[in-house]
Amino acid sequence: MRHRIAVVGSGPGGLTLARVLHHHGHPVTVLERDAGPDARPRGGTLDLQEGLGQRALEKAGLLAEFEALSRPEGQAMRILATDGTVLRDWPPRPDDRANPEIDRGHLRDLLLGPLDVQWGRAVTRVVPGTEDGVLVHSADGRQEAFDLVVGADGAWSRTRPAVSPATPHYTGVTAVETSLDDIDLRHPGLARLIGEGSLAVYGVNRSLVAQRNSGGHVKVYAQFRAPLDWHAHLDLTDDACVRSSLLALFDGWAAPVLDLVRRGTTFVHRPLHVLPEHHTWTHVPGVTLLGDAAHLMPPLGAGANLAMLEGAELAEAIANGPLDLDETVRAFEERMWARAGRWAEITAAGLERLVSPDPARALAVFDQVQPS
Repeated sequence: MRHRIAVVGSGPGGLTLARVLHHHGHPVTVLERDAGPDARPRGGTLDLQEGLGQRALEKAGLLAEFEALSRPEGQAMRILATDGTVLRDWPPRPDDRANPEIDRGHLRDLLLGPLDVQWGRAVTRVVPGTEDGVLVHSADGRQEAFDLVVGADGAWSRTRPAVSPATPHYTGVTAVETSLDDIDLRHPGLARLIGEGSLAVYGVNRSLVAQRNSGGHVKVYAQFRAPLDWHAHLDLTDDACVRSSLLALFDGWAAPVLDLVRRGTTFVHRPLHVLPEHHTWTHVPGVTLLGDAAHLMPPLGAGANLAMLEGAELAEAIANGPLDLDETVRAFEERMWARAGRWAEITAAGLERLVSPDPARALAVFDQVQPS
């Protein structure tokens, strides 16, 4: 039996679910609010872990293509003190494929492949329990019924209210993102400072992190503890104003480190929100969630990986499982909740240590996970 399945959202988790269903010959409808794949900036870089994101791509038959696109050298990690002293410098080990980097845009293109995405379909409401199944309402006035709707629509999911009243809460940490282009040609000193992968500098309740993307593009993230309205006196649309505020916040740090902010273009405000660490819900027939819609957690390398594996596992269970659709979804939710709950605890503790009054706590995080 071919069930009518809709995936709301075209992020890594939703597209992996759709792509694995497609791999098994099962039709699927992807509903995405963006007008097209290039409607907004395509984001930074992701490290896909062997047992999570890479496993999901293997289930989709895309692992070889991923390996051709990914950047194993992006696993390099360098940590500086605020005065510019190099505290740690981990080059990638030869043939290390544990968690190579890939640009979000490249990953999205890889997953999109032959999928037929309905662009410009902003879902406003999901109503389970109708005579014809689960009814999906769109901002353009359209309504469509499905047997299963999977909310993969991120932190502020419009699908989530169909199963849970939970809403994200602020962690107390804000990130401001900026970018540097053609860094090897335009800023060779900063290119050498960052190296082939990532650079991190940790201070008291704040940090600066720079990550290489492909094509000489670098994303820089200034993170700091502050009230949610810390910017009340700022015009966040004025890049010069935001830059000046950040330079004041990191005053006293080494000049080359501050150049990561000083040379940045276009500043994006990203307060970090999370859902409760063990977010669950009473099962609702015909609707479920995955990824950030189900278990939004601090952005420490787990979210996209978990979402992709969840999408792949749910798709396989639907395509191959012996259970009926409702029992398949129930079993999926139980597995997802247990695994995501553990990762939510880990990432919450990680954020607490990475942006803390004691920078040594951040260094200890990396010493625990990096090879000696």
